[in-house]
Amino acid sequence: MAKGRGDFTDLLIRNKVLGAEQLEEARAYANSTGLKLQEAIVKSGYASVKEVMSAVAEFNNLQFVDMNEVEIPKSVIELVPESVARENVVIPLALEGNVLKIITSDPSNYEAMQKLQFILNKDVQPVLADHEQIREAINRQYGQNETESVDSMLSEFTDTAIDNTNLESAVAHSAVDESDAPVVKLCNLIIQEAVSARASDIHIEPFDDRVRVRYRIDGVLTERDACPRRLLLPMLSRFKIMSNIDISEKRRPQDGRIKMSISGRHYDLRVSMLPTVHGQSAVMRILDRSNIQVGIKDLGFYEEDYQKFQQVIKRPNGIFLVTGPTGSGKTTTLYAAMNELNRPDRKIITAEDPVEYYLPGINQVEVKHQIGLNFARIIRAMLRQAPNIILVGEIRDKETAEIAVQASLTGHLVFSTLHTNDAPSAVTRLADIGVAPFLIASSVIAIMGQRLVRVNCSKCKQPYTPPAHELRAAGITPEMAAKANFMRGVGCSHCRGNGFRGRLAIFEMLKMNSRIREMTFAQEPAQTLRKEARKTGMRTLLEDGISKALKGLTTVDEVLDTCHAETEVGA
Repeated sequence: MAKGRGDFTDLLIRNKVLGAEQLEEARAYANSTGLKLQEAIVKSGYASVKEVMSAVAEFNNLQFVDMNEVEIPKSVIELVPESVARENVVIPLALEGNVLKIITSDPSNYEAMQKLQFILNKDVQPVLADHEQIREAINRQYGQNETESVDSMLSEFTDTAIDNTNLESAVAHSAVDESDAPVVKLCNLIIQEAVSARASDIHIEPFDDRVRVRYRIDGVLTERDACPRRLLLPMLSRFKIMSNIDISEKRRPQDGRIKMSISGRHYDLRVSMLPTVHGQSAVMRILDRSNIQVGIKDLGFYEEDYQKFQQVIKRPNGIFLVTGPTGSGKTTTLYAAMNELNRPDRKIITAEDPVEYYLPGINQVEVKHQIGLNFARIIRAMLRQAPNIILVGEIRDKETAEIAVQASLTGHLVFSTLHTNDAPSAVTRLADIGVAPFLIASSVIAIMGQRLVRVNCSKCKQPYTPPAHELRAAGITPEMAAKANFMRGVGCSHCRGNGFRGRLAIFEMLKMNSRIREMTFAQEPAQTLRKEARKTGMRTLLEDGISKALKGLTTVDEVLDTCHAETEVGA
């Protein structure tokens, strides 16, 4: 090649995807972390995978494909053995005459292409795609390798009577030598399978005659085949060893953390053990560090709400609250804001319980109740560290709320979460906790309520007409329905047959103005605040969700399932 390897960046700069300064920052990041330059550009948030890979493909005169938009015939898949595809992270695309198009993520991998040419006895033409998409396609097309392994291992345990004591001692010894114990392999495979299925949690629940294993995928629990009851103790012992938990303690709740690397990506698993009637139940929350490299635009804002959000987080002081139930994406939203604000000229300190994701360049403090290090003590101490921005994981009591308010009134920008059903009720919740109404009115600058709805599968979504009762419940008029683009997934291998893949946030943003401040001071009820906010342009959760359903991003019943409480408050 006439040019150096990094010159695909010229195309990114020419197309105004990337600036020269951003490129230099990405190069420095790549040098310090050992990542490839294209990976560093994506992880820095300067360009999407598609933009970077398209530029790499164009620079190397290769075709670029989005794996979500191609269907590969079974006859073509059968041309490349599964072991070859997995070892080289490649997958065949199409056979044209004697030329086999092979999808790869690395255009410089000539050795793999020559090897494939030799093995397959065909001319090979490389086509570029994203590395992670290729891995997902391999799992999809060849069958989930880990799934088959879990199934085969469970049947092996079911067929073979293994003594419990032998299993537990094997697990205990496996802390030193992990390679042989079958339970060790089973536990690793359960985690790998959950990760490849995009699960957010693994639930291992003991019952009288079996052990139920479930994965939470896109917010919905799906059940795996049950394990034999006698595997419970060995499995729990293994998970405890991995998360540095005392394996002899079986009567008290326990918490721990597992760090794992799967397919070259780092995952943290937050482990919780809870004693139940039939033995300890384990829940492992899977934290993928790449999930929090989310840009604010990727959260699902419409342009108007995006501009409001940007105005709020650029304020020098005040409190910004994100509300919603557990698992509604509040942490992801706040971390997206932190990523946006994280610059060398700003000092950001967080108080979290626990720290879920580690953010480079941000001082994160973890709550430790056993030594009295609670939110209130951390906030008092962090104010002496002269921060510009403070993130408080959650406001739970009067003391924490009052210190957060004082911090905002002394020139700090404070971000926090509250567990309330919607944005207006956050004001009344703070008053219930015991914060004086005049302090709420003067410190809070905006409140954002949010929920997560499942997104229609891009592969199998088809037009549909929602039933009349759903349209009525959602307040969709016949005129709106006539212009709508209603879509629903019918189920395919890409979405594991349920019609949805991934989730999107729906929002309502209440910005404080002089009238709402007066009403807060007068302790008006949440319904009155909601009516006033709607007059000044607040789109409710239900309205935001329905507008996304009208565009075909999700379904009407999915939005109604998520926002049914708001239909009563509605207009």
